[in-house]
Amino acid sequence: MPKTDLDQRCINALRVLAMDGVQRANSGHPGMPMGMADVAYTLWSRHMKHNPQNPKWPNRDRFVLSAGHGSMLLYSLLYLTGYPISMDDLKQFRQWGSKTAGHPEYDIALGIETTTGPLGQGFGNGVGMAIAARHMAARFNRQGFRLFDHWIYAIVSDGDLMEGVSQEAASLAGHLGLDNIIYFYDDNEISIEGSTDLAFTEDVPTRFRANGWHVQVIDGHDMDAIDIAIRAAKAAKGQPHLIVCHTHIAYGSPNMRDSAEAHGAPLGEAEVQATKEALGWPSMEPFWVPDDVIAAYRVTVPQGERAEALWHDQMNSYEQAFPEEAKELHRILSGRLPENWLTALPQFKPTDKPIATRSSSGKVIESLAPVIPELIGGSADLAPSTRTYLSGFGDFSRGTPQGRNFHFGVREHGMGAILNGMALYGGIRPYGATFLIFSDYMRPSVRLAALMGLPVIYVWTHDSIFVGEDGPTHEPIEQIMSLRLIPNLATIRPADANETAAAWKVALERTSGPTALALSRQNLPTLAEAADKAMEGVARGGYILSDSPLDRVDIILIATGSEVADALAAQKLLQEKRIGARVVSMPCWLLFDEQPLFYRLNVLPSHVIRRLAIEAGTPIGWERYVGSYGAVMGINRFGASAPAGRLKQEFGFTAERIAEQAQKLMAE
Repeated sequence: MPKTDLDQRCINALRVLAMDGVQRANSGHPGMPMGMADVAYTLWSRHMKHNPQNPKWPNRDRFVLSAGHGSMLLYSLLYLTGYPISMDDLKQFRQWGSKTAGHPEYDIALGIETTTGPLGQGFGNGVGMAIAARHMAARFNRQGFRLFDHWIYAIVSDGDLMEGVSQEAASLAGHLGLDNIIYFYDDNEISIEGSTDLAFTEDVPTRFRANGWHVQVIDGHDMDAIDIAIRAAKAAKGQPHLIVCHTHIAYGSPNMRDSAEAHGAPLGEAEVQATKEALGWPSMEPFWVPDDVIAAYRVTVPQGERAEALWHDQMNSYEQAFPEEAKELHRILSGRLPENWLTALPQFKPTDKPIATRSSSGKVIESLAPVIPELIGGSADLAPSTRTYLSGFGDFSRGTPQGRNFHFGVREHGMGAILNGMALYGGIRPYGATFLIFSDYMRPSVRLAALMGLPVIYVWTHDSIFVGEDGPTHEPIEQIMSLRLIPNLATIRPADANETAAAWKVALERTSGPTALALSRQNLPTLAEAADKAMEGVARGGYILSDSPLDRVDIILIATGSEVADALAAQKLLQEKRIGARVVSMPCWLLFDEQPLFYRLNVLPSHVIRRLAIEAGTPIGWERYVGSYGAVMGINRFGASAPAGRLKQEFGFTAERIAEQAQKLMAE
């Protein structure tokens, strides 16, 4: 289908709106939207299956702008094709309260599929979406019924491909043969500092072919070549697709084309006008778009409505042919957990043998897996250590996409971005596991999950110096506290098996943000005191585990994780000294701080000023709970390589040392 004059004006409309939006804001990135306008228009006008009237339609194609700095390209596409973004919204680009933030922020009601900007993250999100699409299709599609049959598109930049997270995700995508991915690489050879030759001279097509991708190289300003490449990608099977688009940054600008200055700054009023003249744009008025251009884009609305209507017709027939599968599909797409799933949660007895919380977590997910089929996940090559393998439910692979166990390989950062994409897709409750120390590799993805409010579950084991012989490289010190700093991330460090089961309940019921489970390597006793209190107590973030055995509370011992048992033992020693100690288990700060004031004051009454917090990690931050007259037993140095029992003695995390510190605090 040859390009028409109207096609060219539709393409130039994207360039004009990008220039005007950045110029009005006096901030932003005009160059990439101008360079990728041909690709974006060709994709959205000839290939994208979506319905602007219902951005949540499950069988829509997904479009990810991984190069999130070019956000005006996405906002312009959404406005022109009829999503609920107005011209006034474009004029409010980067302003307070605007729908059009500096980088795209996840809002599916607006058609924004994910938050991007930190480079490489969108690349990984798209891989996660493709995985989820494959899994959902394998689970619900039937002969004659292709309920999940669509593509994952993304625009990626030089910067995306320089980031290690994109290589991790690309490697896994190639291994899995995710042929529902079509990515467009904006190869404009420009970065902020200048030519990409300064730091990026690798052969990108060869790299991706080595990763198992189907690669095409085209002129990114040739609409027919773009169209042909997309059709060729759709026809090729068994590999994800990369279309390398040779483009010019700030295409159309007489003086700024191919310049680094066009990457992240307004072109200037004079250059905007000169560019409009060079493009043959009929008006110098900012944000002006011809009616016929808007009409050409808006054909997307009836097209999308027809496509969704056909899908609903198919869905109605599916409901008749497969009523149980249809009922289950509606349930998981609504985000509801199965009825009576809580009855599957195991209960642990104080008479049971001591068990590491990583192992009790494994027992929990093994019990839940049969009744919550949307619970899927895996680890970064550590399933035997993190206890996260779902026995009997198969591995996800290119040949078995119905499998529920994922082998992410040693790719923690890629795993984090992929988990986000899986959660964004819907119909899946994903979890990912590694050692707590390696949560640092995942942190950018975790932060974005919290920012987007995604219900991702992180299973982070080996949570303290009591990792033991592996030594300080594998022993977390600052990680727990640094994770608590991330808004909307519920970081839970359970004290025993029943608190671990309760933590999983919290994680699965939480739909507005991610949950991190910090679990022990070493065995811990199942606490009699927590048996009947853990379920409610963990949900509240902190609770009175054992009140003072005397008729008064002289001091409050606040502990998390493996240190809770030691605090209980110290309580008995203090009783012998006629000191009444209350033991508070505080597995999750975020949840505790969300409780009503009267509850928090009941647990930590203001008149009890002697308080001792105990946690095998950095003490910084505990001041908020112990106050000016309290103290913290923590660790201000790296760990050491030795058996866990020896480390416990050397670092002072014993009942005797806790009791001594409490007595010292009482004497001050």
